[in-house]
Amino acid sequence: MQQEKPLWEPSEAFQKNTPLYAFIQSCGERAGRAFDGYDDFYAWSIADRGAFWSAVWDECGIRGEKGSIALTDTGRMLDDRFFPQAKLNFAENLLAGAGDGDALIFRGEDKVSYRWSWNMLSQTVSRLQQAFRALGIGEGDRIAAMMPNMPETVACMLAATSIGAIWSSCSPDFGDQGVLDRFGQIEPKLFIACDGYWYNGKMQDVADKVRAVTARLGVPSLIIPYAGDAKALAASISDAKTLDDFIAPYQAKPLDFVQLPFSHPVYILFSSGTTGVPKCIVHSAGGTLLQHVKEHRFHCGVARGEPIFYFTTCGWMMWNWLISGLACGATLCLYDGSPFAPDGNVLFDYAEAEGFTVFGTSAKYIDAVRKDGLTPKTTHDLSKLRLITSTGSPLSPEGFSFVYEGIKDDVHLASISGGTDIVSCFVLGNPLKPVWRGEIQGAGLGLAVDVWNDEGKPVKGEKGELVCTRAFPAMPIMFWNDPDGAKYHAAYFERFDNIWCHGDFAEWTEHGGLIIHGRSDATLNPGGVRIGTAEIYNQVEQMDEVAEAICIGQDWQDDVRVVLFVRLAAGVTLTPELEKAIKTKIRTGASPRHVPARVIAVADIPRTKSGKIVELAVREVVHGRAVKNKEALANPDALDLFRDLPELKT
Repeated sequence: MQQEKPLWEPSEAFQKNTPLYAFIQSCGERAGRAFDGYDDFYAWSIADRGAFWSAVWDECGIRGEKGSIALTDTGRMLDDRFFPQAKLNFAENLLAGAGDGDALIFRGEDKVSYRWSWNMLSQTVSRLQQAFRALGIGEGDRIAAMMPNMPETVACMLAATSIGAIWSSCSPDFGDQGVLDRFGQIEPKLFIACDGYWYNGKMQDVADKVRAVTARLGVPSLIIPYAGDAKALAASISDAKTLDDFIAPYQAKPLDFVQLPFSHPVYILFSSGTTGVPKCIVHSAGGTLLQHVKEHRFHCGVARGEPIFYFTTCGWMMWNWLISGLACGATLCLYDGSPFAPDGNVLFDYAEAEGFTVFGTSAKYIDAVRKDGLTPKTTHDLSKLRLITSTGSPLSPEGFSFVYEGIKDDVHLASISGGTDIVSCFVLGNPLKPVWRGEIQGAGLGLAVDVWNDEGKPVKGEKGELVCTRAFPAMPIMFWNDPDGAKYHAAYFERFDNIWCHGDFAEWTEHGGLIIHGRSDATLNPGGVRIGTAEIYNQVEQMDEVAEAICIGQDWQDDVRVVLFVRLAAGVTLTPELEKAIKTKIRTGASPRHVPARVIAVADIPRTKSGKIVELAVREVVHGRAVKNKEALANPDALDLFRDLPELKT
């Protein structure tokens, strides 16, 4: 349906004041041409990837030796190499500030708050760097952390990467088996953990879990004080020290940054693990850095000294993305705990107090704020806020509207999508273009993103597979424990030869934007027609009676039927009238093909630690198959609610 006008449109003055606008002019001068607007510039960034990424390096002031070759283009995505001669250090580029100004601001719900200056951050990194080296940790060794999103975590990561070690993290709400399923595969030389954490106003004790994990990993441990008793915990573990004891022998001195190849590993991230043991995805220092500074500086307009925020845990790739904001000289506003403790205003209170310019969150959070009846627009001073970003799942059209109606009317709303696989975004915001309801604005610069049908042909205005047709710096360098690259190839290159297939079901719009209809492996196929689950959620979750929904395809009579599970609002029951209203809403808002054959009320919906609902796991349970890795879930007991349901027998 054609929209009459966009929700937001940047003024000419706004556009000319963005770093992206200046970058386009600069690249035009370098290339000896004038670009005819953003679309022409984007096309150039794909056609001449070497020149484009070289310009990103220069414009963002990357510290290191670039070398004379920006791209070795072989014509094969897996064989292309960016900056093969380059030498740099990831941490050196993130420690972009100095002095007494804020580098990190932290709040742990309403229990803890403190700030670190750039000097404090650098000094702590220096002392940790020396302590890590004293343990014999060096290039290529792994450091694994089960930590809250707090300044000490950032310092440990920077110290690790400053000496060429590889960083991997998860949040402390993982069960011990979930931690071991991840870190056990990568055999770290050091395990870092907190002594407890706050969630929903309560202290969460992790002592038994930390002891269980350290016993299995069999490596030295570093205990960071936060919500519990670090000294007592460290004393109960063989070869463990508190942070104070660990760095006590060392005084801060100028940092020594090891210069390493562009492709040197910096992070190991993990797939969700809901269909088996998590895959260990290894990302490069140079590729991650370049992609992140491009997204922060040009797509998000981040400037030195700006307070920027993303609600994330250390088990989600958005943590890695947020921390790279330091490379732009931004002040990172960290938060750990529930976004509704003590109430739903807590993050907006934080935004007002610190003057956030960028507020990043999930689509689920925006929907929860809307359903709670909160209107920060009328209760908070968000005058400095210029960008809201949303990811984790597709933001519904109603979510788009609510941001402007309930949070702020003059703000750039950027729905973004990418993932752990690329530790960044394929499609995201663009400060030079309007925001249309329900649409992601477009592809990232330098990324040859497209939508292909099952025959491998590009399509517009119809749904297909989200692909990337040319190599890009943020491709993983490998999977851990995948010596012949078979798992890597199967994950991205099995569907189409020499084409990255991302696993999202997507569609280009008439505005050049994109709609993500859900994950490809969760699409529904009633009567052989592919339907994205997000299309159903967008309708059902508009209803006040429905708090949340999850939809699967059930194999039935040689076909597939759509089954919708709903978690209802407090005090609501699923009556025949409500079921009819749900089906009518879907039929009129989506299509008759989207209407579920069964609507079933459940008390809870299973989700990952980062809040994503797990359609595949529910589908396995409904079909009587085992779910391979429940440790990946925040609420694994919820799966039992979907087992052997009589409504699904007929």
